[in-house]
Amino acid sequence: MTVWTTLLLIAVSLALGFAAWLLFLWAVKSDQYEDVERPKHRMLDDDAEKDGERTDQADPERTPAPPSNRT
Repeated sequence: MTVWTTLLLIAVSLALGFAAWLLFLWAVKSDQYEDVERPKHRMLDDDAEKDGERTDQADPERTPAPPSNRT
């Protein structure tokens, strides 16, 4: 009786694991894991970052501030 119970529990656990795997595959294929947070942060990004340019470079139209003579 114990052997049949163990085999039944193994079969049920394998069936549940397979069902969970199928559910995961369905969720991935139907875009359930789409990033919903990224679009609202994308509008805060600089246009230069979208174009692949670096934003830490100096702006060529902006002149640098003169050095301070404070002592």
